[in-house]
Amino acid sequence: MEVVGRNSNTGREISRGPVRQVAELAERQHGNVTRAQSRCLGLSDDTIAYWVKLGRLHRVHHAVYAVGRPPKTAQEHASAAVLACGPGAALSHHSALALWGLAAWKWSGIQVTIPADRRPKGIKVHRAKGLTRRDLRTHQGIRITSPARTILDCAPALTDKALARAVNDARRKLRLRPWPLADVAERFPLHPGARWLKPFTEVKGGPTRSEWEDEFPAFCRHSDLPEPVMSTWVAGYEADALFPEEKIVIELDSWEFHQDKEAFESDRDRDVDRLVAGFWTVRITWERIKYRSAREAARLHELLTQRRKRAT
Repeated sequence: MEVVGRNSNTGREISRGPVRQVAELAERQHGNVTRAQSRCLGLSDDTIAYWVKLGRLHRVHHAVYAVGRPPKTAQEHASAAVLACGPGAALSHHSALALWGLAAWKWSGIQVTIPADRRPKGIKVHRAKGLTRRDLRTHQGIRITSPARTILDCAPALTDKALARAVNDARRKLRLRPWPLADVAERFPLHPGARWLKPFTEVKGGPTRSEWEDEFPAFCRHSDLPEPVMSTWVAGYEADALFPEEKIVIELDSWEFHQDKEAFESDRDRDVDRLVAGFWTVRITWERIKYRSAREAARLHELLTQRRKRAT
């Protein structure tokens, strides 16, 4: 393999000659190639062994090699794991959640879903039957379970808060709609994650932006308040929550996001625009919900009652 330079982004060697196609394929697979792929491109087993001996190829898994240097990044390790698990394999569970940008990577083992019984060392494998094209994607050059299937797989291992955050982040970042969650739960009713998805298939409004917003519907249910519509648009502005029948907007404020002068002025400006449109705005802080929840619930009940009386 004649080296003529290095890729400025990855630091990997750029070559020409009989193995140039192998190097180009590796670039598309986060630096990895399989023995079978190398053979199809013209490399013999003797050549592969020779380049391993010279350090041009680095064995990552059985019959999977990194070109130029061992894998360093999470994506490089994930790509190698999927290749090692063979045709039909896909990155899944927490590893897929991380690649979709919905969680941090865990280095306790890359997780891959496979259609057959194949268990390469160092990889956490899950067997799954019945996956269709709806359940699989290619993301960042890696075969991966869809966002809906990934959340289904992860749901049993997540806390209620973490699951709500994953779903809402997927709705915002990946444009995940409720219907794919309903679809995957319906097609895999015996999956342990199916029952955890139901609340997210019937949600009203748009995705929330924080754990604080995730908590508000639960507070309403606990306090026997009407179900709010979360993250919806009112008078040209996105509202954290809305009681539509009573036309009361709830803004869930925190000092972290509302401590500067610009935010202070903007908040009050939109409050007036909504008032002109016939909507009251009530601002609630996390501290009031957490430490004075009964008082806050009673006040909201009274406000809702007053608005209903005015409407009659």
